[in-house]
Amino acid sequence: MNHLLSLKEWNKETLQSIIQMGIEIKKNPEKYDRACKRKGLLMLFQKTSTRTNLSFQSGINQLGGYSVTMDWDSSNFSISPIQYEVQYASRNCDVIMARLKKHSDLLELAKYSKVPVINGCCDKYHPCQALADLMTVYEISGTFSGITITYVGIHNNVANSLVAGCVSLGIRLLLVTPIINTPSWDEELMQDAYQSGYVENLKNLSEAVSRSNFVYTDTWIDMEFFHESHYQDEKNRRTEQMLPFQLNRENLKGYSPYIMHDMPIHPGYEIEEELIETDRSVIYQQAENRMHVQKSLLLYLLNK
Repeated sequence: MNHLLSLKEWNKETLQSIIQMGIEIKKNPEKYDRACKRKGLLMLFQKTSTRTNLSFQSGINQLGGYSVTMDWDSSNFSISPIQYEVQYASRNCDVIMARLKKHSDLLELAKYSKVPVINGCCDKYHPCQALADLMTVYEISGTFSGITITYVGIHNNVANSLVAGCVSLGIRLLLVTPIINTPSWDEELMQDAYQSGYVENLKNLSEAVSRSNFVYTDTWIDMEFFHESHYQDEKNRRTEQMLPFQLNRENLKGYSPYIMHDMPIHPGYEIEEELIETDRSVIYQQAENRMHVQKSLLLYLLNK
């Protein structure tokens, strides 16, 4: 059984075919409007969501299937071992998408589930976001060959899945990540990435920008902690350390790469507000592509 838990699972051919199918579905959605007739998607949420929730619900419905949304903390997943709950839950659906706090809980879901499990975001990986990112790059460039992406910000779950995807597809990725989000760190992933020759760490954002076709940033503060009073000292520390690495016109130094951000956006923190709506911003296209590439993902996992 196939699961999508990190993006490390799949080789170049599989990744490329899912991305290209996502582009095909985006161009001709009516051809696939019954492709998942009567197929059910269970969506488990332990974290807040806009794009993951909306894109998966819209996607499965547009494919002729249906979704059931369940709040983890309001269900018995919160009080009973995962292995028992998921064995029951997976008898009521055809695929599970789970947006959880801990990657270890995703692994437990996948171990005991009778249907494919999709990681909708956890502390270590965000593979669905990386699929949309890579689809956007391919849609704009028409190729992965010769493409360079800079990721600037906190080394987090988004960075991990982007690393895995870029290594598989042969995309050069420059990391400008002064802070590592400790729960997200994957030593094995990064050692393999550095050895591949496709991933490089840089300290200077302007140097990275000068070499890049796309520049990508993300929030400096984990979304569940952004307004939490107990996290304010860490939020202030990160903000102070990261402000010199804000994606802004000064740091672009006259270069005009495509601007990417996985949202939600905190203008004035990781990105200057002016850049969000410029003609080089592909942020909304990137967000829209969540639905299209996830339709492709669902078809792949359901063998459609």
